[in-house]
Amino acid sequence: MPGTFEPLPGGGAAVALDDVEISIIRSLAVQLLELIGPGPAEDASDDPLAELFADGPSEPPADPVLKRLFPDAYSDPEQPASARDAEERRAYSAEFRRYTENDLRAGKRDNALAVIRSLDALSSVSASAGEGGAVLKLSVEESQRWLSALNDLRLAIGSRLEITDEEDTELLYRLPDEDPRKPMVMAYLWLGGLQETLVGTLMP
Repeated sequence: MPGTFEPLPGGGAAVALDDVEISIIRSLAVQLLELIGPGPAEDASDDPLAELFADGPSEPPADPVLKRLFPDAYSDPEQPASARDAEERRAYSAEFRRYTENDLRAGKRDNALAVIRSLDALSSVSASAGEGGAVLKLSVEESQRWLSALNDLRLAIGSRLEITDEEDTELLYRLPDEDPRKPMVMAYLWLGGLQETLVGTLMP
């Protein structure tokens, strides 16, 4: 089971992680949280309804990673559009973003936090047992959160590596060891393996 998720009887998934792997995933999840940023309620409102009715941004993020995580809903670079059609798409995308991005960000934050909390609990178990790692066991709901978070992490890393298609991914396997992108590439490929095997545990 090392490095791959396997299904648990009755649902859920399990994977054996050593201390280094735990540290890497946790660090990436924390960085993702910092990138996404706090929610409207954390920005300073005492009104519990404020976040529910707060408008989100209408413009796409400037950061390429955030742009990948929160793409325009109506943009299609493969379909050329007239100036009028392009303007309509921008307007539709802005309206859609204004009403959905806050919720999308909240969901991604919750998923990243779920990963961090489960890894912190796992580290405590590992430390008390005096072992270098432990077996992470997830419920079906936790598995879904992990799957979403792993996907976000890969999108973020893929954006930094400028991966746009399968051909770009194939080139990663041929990078020389001295290439400064190599550690990020190894993390990207490793997370992909975790994601793939986790998907397999959730399939009926």
